Amino acid sequence: MQQINNTLLDQVSRQAQESPRLRMNHNFHDSLDAKAQRLLNALEPGTILPIHRHPHTAETYLLLRGKIRVMFYNDRKEETESVVLDPLNGCFGVHIPANQWHTLEVLESGSVLFEVKDGPYTPLDEKDILK
Repeated sequence: MQQINNTLLDQVSRQAQESPRLRMNHNFHDSLDAKAQRLLNALEPGTILPIHRHPHTAETYLLLRGKIRVMFYNDRKEETESVVLDPLNGCFGVHIPANQWHTLEVLESGSVLFEVKDGPYTPLDEKDILK
């Protein structure tokens, strides 16, 4: 058993703050080949996440703490929709369909997402990054 509590969130957030990428994962799945990829993703303001899509899986974000803006795009790199996740205001998460272009902006230090997507893990291919 592993508790998801403030101690764990603080630990992963501290690692994100110390990382050059300003983000850090804490995986709950046993391997990158697992059929379900379940993880904490601690993110700090200034982290860069390119506009991307996952062609073979949907993705679900639940924000455990902090504030994050999730943006959606069309093929012409035009923003079509956005939502601010903020558990203190009752907006806890978002489900992102497969093939949906998206990115996020971290609005508050110490933000931590719980992410779920189908495995196995596959790195982003160049064709799945919107340039």
